[in-house]
Amino acid sequence: MAKKDGVGRYGERVALQHVRARGWEVLDTNWRGKDGELDIVALDGDVLVVIEVKTRSGHGFGHPAEAVTPRKLARIKRLTGQWLTAFRERLAAARLQEEAAPGSAVPVLPNVRTRFGGIRIDVVAVTLQAQGRAVVEHLESVA
Repeated sequence: MAKKDGVGRYGERVALQHVRARGWEVLDTNWRGKDGELDIVALDGDVLVVIEVKTRSGHGFGHPAEAVTPRKLARIKRLTGQWLTAFRERLAAARLQEEAAPGSAVPVLPNVRTRFGGIRIDVVAVTLQAQGRAVVEHLESVA
């Protein structure tokens, strides 16, 4: 594994802890669609939040959030549409399974809404420090 891959994976774990500490419900991590991957998909109340995580080991290549370009945001929007389609299909399959054999299986996605109060894209920028904890910056509603 390349060093940058390890840094990225660590940053995603830090970001996931950050999101859970906020009390958000995480619906998916590292979800793959035909156009790429969504790092974290979560619920902030009734708002669906797609979170792009960017991690750097310093500012030599700029702030981590600078890597989220308009082109990257356009891809995240396309992936969000793909995720919504797949999510609704999973919900429908879970409901059909429950109707076919009530109580025989644990619902795949219990009590999850099919409509959201909104959808937004956030960026969680993680900067690693030579010593101490990573610095986490959460930028809300970047798109």
